[in-house]
Amino acid sequence: MDSSTLLFNQLKTAEPFFLLAGPNVIESEDHILYMAKHLKDTTSKLGLKFVFKSSFDKANRTSSKSFRGPGLAEGLKILEKVKATYDVPIVTDVHESIQCEAVGRVADIIQIPAFLCRQTDLLVAAAKTGKIINIKKGQFCAPSVMENSAEKVRLAGNQNVMVCERGTMFGYNDLIVDPRNFEWMREANCPVVADITHSLQQPAGKKLEGGGVASGGLRELIPCIARTAVAVGVDGIFMEVHNDPLNAPVDGPTQWPLRHLEELLEELVTIGRVSKGKQQFKIDLTPFRD
Repeated sequence: MDSSTLLFNQLKTAEPFFLLAGPNVIESEDHILYMAKHLKDTTSKLGLKFVFKSSFDKANRTSSKSFRGPGLAEGLKILEKVKATYDVPIVTDVHESIQCEAVGRVADIIQIPAFLCRQTDLLVAAAKTGKIINIKKGQFCAPSVMENSAEKVRLAGNQNVMVCERGTMFGYNDLIVDPRNFEWMREANCPVVADITHSLQQPAGKKLEGGGVASGGLRELIPCIARTAVAVGVDGIFMEVHNDPLNAPVDGPTQWPLRHLEELLEELVTIGRVSKGKQQFKIDLTPFRD
């Protein structure tokens, strides 16, 4: 069994869920190593299967002047160091087909951003690396779309695919999380992941002094969405975590504070262990008789 399939099977069977987590974007090597150490220590303590996440480039920032990260070459070097230093799998995202081969040499999971979830050439190029593919559902998509996106990966010869719910557009500057999607996305016949941080973004909803806009967010609702997702029975949780979210250069309003990570995960593990959300309820519609 190859390493990707082995990891995929470990994630599929992880109880009560697996965790993809880390700071939104690579800010520096020191910061990434610091975050990876703390995240691994916490998840090891709680017995959670953990994959470290950070992006080498954020190509879809609200403004072209915004911080994007160190770029492909430098970013992959840093992620490779995290992998070697702490012996953890890596997940990072791609934005163009040409990036997939290089990313596949380092990452264990290649993530397809929500805006690109229907891009056939990108899905196929990612699939051909043989790595696990995590496809985020577009904010503009119904959950049924993810069945087709996952199938594009499988038809390219890769059975190791996951789908991720990250909210649905609700007006111009807000997202809403519909818990029904966690159930409906199971029709893609693969693990379902809940992005509990991006799903609380308010895209371009924050006006800046001097003009312009940036994304805001509802960090205080992260526990609410996380509790819901785990109770419903998702297979994995995706969350962005930062030791200093007020000064994070990307998505600060929806990054969970590192100091509260263990406390939140402890509660989610407890919910996950008592919930029967992963088991389909067998509804008996025959007439009830005393």
